[in-house]
Amino acid sequence: MTTFRRRGRIDRSRLAQIRKPTSEDQWVEELGDGVDYEVEELHPQKPRLRSKGIYLLPNAFTTAALFCGFYAIVNAMNHQFEVAAIAIFASMVLDGMDGRVARMTNTQSTFGEQYDSLADMVSFGVAPALVAYEWALKDLGKWGWLAAFTYCAGAALRLARFNVNTGVVDKKFFQGLPSPAAGALMAGFIWLADDNKLPVRDTAIPWVTFFIAVYAGLTMVSNARFYSGKALDVRYRVPFGVMVLMILTFVLISSNPPLTLFGLFVVYSISGYVIWAWEKFSGKRFS
Repeated sequence: MTTFRRRGRIDRSRLAQIRKPTSEDQWVEELGDGVDYEVEELHPQKPRLRSKGIYLLPNAFTTAALFCGFYAIVNAMNHQFEVAAIAIFASMVLDGMDGRVARMTNTQSTFGEQYDSLADMVSFGVAPALVAYEWALKDLGKWGWLAAFTYCAGAALRLARFNVNTGVVDKKFFQGLPSPAAGALMAGFIWLADDNKLPVRDTAIPWVTFFIAVYAGLTMVSNARFYSGKALDVRYRVPFGVMVLMILTFVLISSNPPLTLFGLFVVYSISGYVIWAWEKFSGKRFS
């Protein structure tokens, strides 16, 4: 909307006739209606558009995450399922770094957001579904590919909703299970079972995979809130207990990576429903 400002302008041809008035009132009295006005158009300041440039550093991490997702699919086709699962975890780590790098270096862009979503769809939507199908779900026939598609469609809907709700939802919590965590849940089970560290009969593995795929797919599109971790800023000091917890986590992961990672993401995938139940029965909002 355009605004206007009226500005007074003195008729200078009449100034010579005035005998040097000593006050403002005398100026007005002498000039009378000799003051005319001009209209000056004011253009309101337009909001600054977000940069559409392509920045190398954060998009390099996104490209690396996309490569890991594609590499997981290739290894699943070659029946290298352990390598495929590890590639999905590597993609998750790289995906978590690109956003933080962009914020720390002030290189956020609309292009980067869209590119990151497309890469996430490949790495945490298509790749886990295809790896799980090639590994065990295809033994279930149509039920197997239906479970894989449920997971893939859930990831697509989750990413679309995230893009639409950016800037609206609470920054501390995700609405629905994040797609990287869902992909890690699938990859963790595949890695653990393929490494023969899971006490489950071979005949039951396809159905357990079926349940995990459907659960992850539906949880991604649920309204359950999951802690995002964005409130934790690595540039500032943290309590000593947080450092001790991080060290213990690294020790557990290094001692038994598939078991520890799968256990962590099982707990995380349930935490949203725990928060929902606590809020429902206590009547208080968890924050």
